[in-house]
Amino acid sequence: MSRFSTKSRLNSFRDAGRGLLTTLKTQHNAWIHIAAAVVVVTAGVMVGLSASDWKWLVMTIAMVWFAETINTAFEYLCDVVSPDYSEAVKHAKDIAAGAVLICAAAAVVMAALIFMPYF
Repeated sequence: MSRFSTKSRLNSFRDAGRGLLTTLKTQHNAWIHIAAAVVVVTAGVMVGLSASDWKWLVMTIAMVWFAETINTAFEYLCDVVSPDYSEAVKHAKDIAAGAVLICAAAAVVMAALIFMPYF
């Protein structure tokens, strides 16, 4: 195990940022997610969301981004493990994409529940 160093921690943040940029550069749905996040945050500011509602909104946005980035990592890993077409890999990728869809659908429901009292 290596010793703790500030430089290695800073490198970890750099690497994580690079991963987020890779997701944004390679995944069209990531752009949809970021646009939706900007819209709901803007709407939240405009309607004056309560602190409690902001907590739920932040967790919901994070949930969708977590799912999207994990799905992207999974797709890259599958492509390395099985560069040729594989029905099993196709199913695995579809299932991972389905997890993103579940999170995105839950985010829409959560946004509706959060914003309904304000309108």
